[in-house]
Order: sequence, then C-alpha cells, then structure tokens
Amino acid sequence: MARTPLDLDDLVEHWTLLKDEQGLVSGKRGATRLGFAVLLKFYTQYGRFPRGRFELPGEAVEFVARQVQVPASELDAYEWSGRTVEYHRAQIRGHLGFRECSVADADKLTAWLAEHVACNERRPEQVRVELLARCRTESIEPPTPGRCDRIVDAALRVAEETLTARISARLTVEGTERIVALVAGADREDDAVPGEAGTGEDEDGPSALGKIKEAPGNVSLETMLTEIDKLLAVRAVGLPMDLFADVAPKVVASWRARAAVESPSHLRTHPLPLRVTLLAALLHEREREITDTLVELLISTVHRIGAPGGEEGHRAAGQRVQEGVGQGEHPLQAR
Repeated sequence: MARTPLDLDDLVEHWTLLKDEQGLVSGKRGATRLGFAVLLKFYTQYGRFPRGRFELPGEAVEFVARQVQVPASELDAYEWSGRTVEYHRAQIRGHLGFRECSVADADKLTAWLAEHVACNERRPEQVRVELLARCRTESIEPPTPGRCDRIVDAALRVAEETLTARISARLTVEGTERIVALVAGADREDDAVPGEAGTGEDEDGPSALGKIKEAPGNVSLETMLTEIDKLLAVRAVGLPMDLFADVAPKVVASWRARAAVESPSHLRTHPLPLRVTLLAALLHEREREITDTLVELLISTVHRIGAPGGEEGHRAAGQRVQEGVGQGEHPLQAR
C-alpha cells in the first residue's frame, strides 16, 4: 500500500531539529551527521529506532538534510549495524531518557499487561498496542517484534490462569462435577462413527453437551419442547448467578466461542480450572440464547393463533409444553 506523502506541517512538527538536538548533531560530519539526525527525529516521534533506510520517508530525509547541511544522498553511506550506530543509539537514548528493555523490564511489563489489559482484552493485537504505549510511558525502548509477541503471549496466559482460577473457585464441588461430566464421556467422539459405543451418542441422539450446542430448528411445537429441554439441562448444572459478574463480557464471549468449537476430547486436555470455565461460559451464554429463542418461538406461536384451526392447535401445544416441563419451574421464569 502506498504511503501518504508528508506535508510541510508534518515535516515541521516531527522532523525539525530543536536547539538541544542541534547541539548533539554539531560534532558530527557527513553521513554520520545526517544518519544521527534522522535516527534522533525518528526516535522522538515513534519511541523506537528505524529498522533500516526503508522506514525513513524520502521527504523527511531531505528536510533533515537541509537543516544539517549534508546532501540527502549521503545517507546511503550510513551503516545501519556496527559500533557507530550502536553508539548513536546509546547517545539518543541517554538524551531522551529512554533505556533498552531489560529482562526485569519485560517481566514488569508482562505483569502489568496481565493485571490491567489482558484480563479484559483477549485479542493479541490490542494487547500489543497497550504494550507499546506502556513502553513509551515508562521510557523503555520497545522490544523487538518477536520479543513483543512473547511478552503479549505470556501476559495473556497469566491473565487467563488468574481468571480461570477465580471463576472455578466460585463453583461448588457438585457444580464442578456436573460440568466435568459434560465432557467425561465421548472418548472417541472425534473419530468414531456416530451411533457407535463410546462416541458420546446413544440411541436417543447426541450427548447432553451436543444438544446444548445445537441451533434451534424451524418454528414448531417440537422445536419449542427441544429448546425447553436444553434450558432445563443448562439450569440443572446450577451455575451461580454472579459467576461472571466481574469478567468483561467479551472475555466471556471468547470463552464461549472456544468451548463451542472445541471437541470434548480437546476440552478434556485443558487444566481443570480452564476446562470448567470454558464450559461454564458456554452454559452461561447458551442459557440466555435459548431463553431468547423460546421467547421468539412463543411470539411466533401467538401470531399463528388467528390462523384456521390455530386456537385448537395452540391449546394442544400448551398441553404438550406443560407435559414437557412437568411440575418444575417454568423455563422462562426468572431464576
């Protein structure tokens, strides 16, 4: 993608050498003078050094070259590796009060991200943005891209371990056992033929978890009864009402999405806190979704009451729904 050329305002704002910066440049000559000057201005703008000549806009090089009275073409002779450029970088860091990212800095950045960012944001690219902003705030030169990735991954992992430990601790022993039981069977679910022993399916159809995951069918009495069964199965686990009260909704949604696509055998490989958290998030979200589906089904049923034979069909449907629910709480009643 083509880069937008810098206009005069951009050049003046970001590429003008200030008085103290001119003093740093004054003792240097030729390519070294120009190379140092563009390194300095690039760093003041981006908080890092350019990875090479290709990152420096041509118009910016020309603008700086006129200020230091060195032809812009001299930059081709500047060496981007070696003792000279390392010395220049050290001078610039010292002048601006920045330092290289040490092991201790990386550990502190990881802990800060885990506590303040990754607990609410699970997208690595967004966590990386916050990492770079934090580096600038702390006057730390951003690590290399690979090291940034490792810090972000570590922060996401620490945050997830902390959150899942907190969530799983809120569940009763019985509730945890019921959640674990959802994936305890189906040992060969991934590669067995549906209907065979050990696949997590029996003569009555999919497993309880499989039924809970299923999308609703077309508007019909059978669909309504099926959705009621799903809702009762979810509520039978007995999740606490405030289980995810202090967790960002998008984090819960990301857990729900993982649990929905991962197979039972894969879910069983996770540590227990993560396993029960993923499944609890799925149940938590599916309860709301199934309830919404039932409301829509009831509205559609009401709309059909006026159709020929609709009232009689509605009475029959009501009787069958009551038989399906039994004597327990109505599925749409507030918990």
